[in-house]
Amino acid sequence: MPAYPGTGAGPTVLRKLGYVLLYSLLILVALLQILPLIWLLLFSLKNNQEVFDMAPFALPATPRWENYVKVWTEGNISLYFFNSVWITVVSVVFTVLFASLVTFAITRMRWKGRSLVLGLFMVGMMIPVHSTLIPLFSLFLKLHLTDHPLSVILSYIAFNMPITIMILLGFYYALPREVEEAAVMDGCSVHRIFFRIVLPMTASVIATTAIINMIYDWNEFIFVNTFISTDAYKTLTVGVQNFIGQYTTDWGAIGATLMISILPILIAFLVLSNRIVEGIAAGSVKG
Repeated sequence: MPAYPGTGAGPTVLRKLGYVLLYSLLILVALLQILPLIWLLLFSLKNNQEVFDMAPFALPATPRWENYVKVWTEGNISLYFFNSVWITVVSVVFTVLFASLVTFAITRMRWKGRSLVLGLFMVGMMIPVHSTLIPLFSLFLKLHLTDHPLSVILSYIAFNMPITIMILLGFYYALPREVEEAAVMDGCSVHRIFFRIVLPMTASVIATTAIINMIYDWNEFIFVNTFISTDAYKTLTVGVQNFIGQYTTDWGAIGATLMISILPILIAFLVLSNRIVEGIAAGSVKG
């Protein structure tokens, strides 16, 4: 039927056209993000000659899945993978817990110096990591923590606390105080308020901070390379150097190691993606 004035047919067509253009752009961006992963997968299935002789996205004549078996069994990657997992999990759990406690104390309690404490944490975001390597190494040397995973975990917690607190602040300011006041009237202690009420209410933003911390801790190289020298405590980012020799480098094995190191981050992001979006949206609004 012909469109009559005032029916809104014109704006509807323009709106649909806008959605088509928007989704087309998003699909293009998604493809650009996926291309490096496809290239890395193909890279990990080639030998040294194929890496240099073939086009980046060319399929190898015979996919060399043995590269994955080689790095897992002969390259000690299984140990490095386990170290990356448990060090990352411990660091993320304590960082999020300590940051939540600090944010709760700053936003929900009244005490002298809370603005100063918050300012000190925010100043920590401006300290370059490289400038702290020598002082930290000297400190850990005196505490006999060099070549010990605790040195890496403490460094991760210290450097991730400021950004974690900053993300949590907006969400905590938006939390309704009526729920906590009702809990206090029922005789609930501060500790129970935090663990039974506040933490469950902040699950979405906690997921956001957890994935951000996990990405940093999982991919971190400088602290592990500086403080850890024993193979028993090395992580994946440092272990990949095992395939770089003085005269030869096994590029296929390096690609397989990098592919293995990416999978946990991708899985975690896919599982927590909805929570991450909720946390970012909620934490960006101050009530």
